[in-house]
Amino acid sequence: MTTEIFADSLGRIDFAGGVVRFELAVLEPTDDGKGKLAARQRVVMPIEGFLNTYKIMGELIAKMEEGGVIRRSATPTQ
Repeated sequence: MTTEIFADSLGRIDFAGGVVRFELAVLEPTDDGKGKLAARQRVVMPIEGFLNTYKIMGELIAKMEEGGVIRRSATPTQ
């Protein structure tokens, strides 16, 4: 059985001591109604694992673009 972990976003990514640390963040309500990201869990992996993850995510993004799920935005001009 695999445990599912939900995160709205990454709150922070750090690299130190040969490992990459991702903080998984969730959106928590605030009094002003805008919400605020709060760290909930951390994923720690060696640089090789991080680079493989980067490759896999790039492949997924390419598939999403091909399927029309997402579209790259044009670079804004100033």
